[in-house]
Amino acid sequence: MGTFVYCSSCISWKNNLSRQVNPSHHVVPRGVPEKGCSRIKAAACSKEDIRVTQDCEKSAGSLNRRLAIVSGASLISSVLFFPGEGSAVVKQGLLAGRVPGLSEPDEEGWRTYRRPDDKSGGHGVGWSPMDPYSFSVPDKWEEVPVSIADLGGTEIDLRFANPKQGRISVIVAPVKRFSDDIGEEATIEQIGPPAKVISAFGPEVIGENVEGKVLRSEVAEHLGRKYYQFELEPPHVMITATAAGNRLYLFSVTGNGLQWKRHYKDLRKIAESFRVV
Repeated sequence: MGTFVYCSSCISWKNNLSRQVNPSHHVVPRGVPEKGCSRIKAAACSKEDIRVTQDCEKSAGSLNRRLAIVSGASLISSVLFFPGEGSAVVKQGLLAGRVPGLSEPDEEGWRTYRRPDDKSGGHGVGWSPMDPYSFSVPDKWEEVPVSIADLGGTEIDLRFANPKQGRISVIVAPVKRFSDDIGEEATIEQIGPPAKVISAFGPEVIGENVEGKVLRSEVAEHLGRKYYQFELEPPHVMITATAAGNRLYLFSVTGNGLQWKRHYKDLRKIAESFRVV
C-alpha cells in the first residue's frame, strides 16, 4: 500500500510540475494531530510524508536530467538532419570527410579556400600526410559532394561549383603511380615537360584524348614551385598542374559555352590562383 502511495504521488508530481507533493500527502506538524490520528501517529505520518516528498524530489531531479538529455539530443538531431537558416556551417560539415575551409569575402567579394589540415584524404588519397592547397573563388561558390563515379575516379579530392558560372575539381594522385624513380619530394619537372603532362593526365580530367584540344600552355612559378597551366577546347576547361611531396595535383576549372562566354575572366582568375601551400 505504501508503494502505491509513493508511485501515485510521484506520478502526480510529474503530471503537474507546479506541485512538489500530492495534496493528499501533506505533512502534519508535530503535536497537531489530525482527526482520528494520535500525536505518535501524526509524527509517523509526518516522517513518512517527508520521506515521500524527498523521494519524489529525487525522482523529479532524475526526470529533469532525462528530459534535458532527450531535449539536447532532439536539438542536435534537428540541427544535423533538418538544418534551417543559420546552420550553413553545420550543413557543410556534414559532407563526408569535409571541413569548411573558405575565408570570408574580401573587398572584391572573393573567398580563398584552403584545404583544412584535419580534412580526411578523400577518395583514394588515403590518410597519409599531404601538402594542403588553396585557390580563390567569387562569392557563392560552394563545395559539392564527390562521387567516385565522376571523371577523375577515386583520386578526386574536392569539387566546387556555382550553377551560373562553372565547376572546379581537384585531383590528387600519388606520384608513384607514374614512376618509381620519383622520390618523396617530387616536382612537376620530374614528372615531365608540359606537353607530356597534359597528354598523360589531361584525359583524366576531360575523359578523352587531348590531342588537338590544347589552345594555351604556360609555365608559372610561385615561391619556387612550377605550375603548368593549360586551356583546352572543347570542352571548355583550364587545367593547372603541379607536384609537391609525393603527390601530383591537377586543378581544373570548366564551364559550358554560355558560362565560358560570360565568366571567362573570372574562371581564368580561379585557375591561375591555385597554389600548393
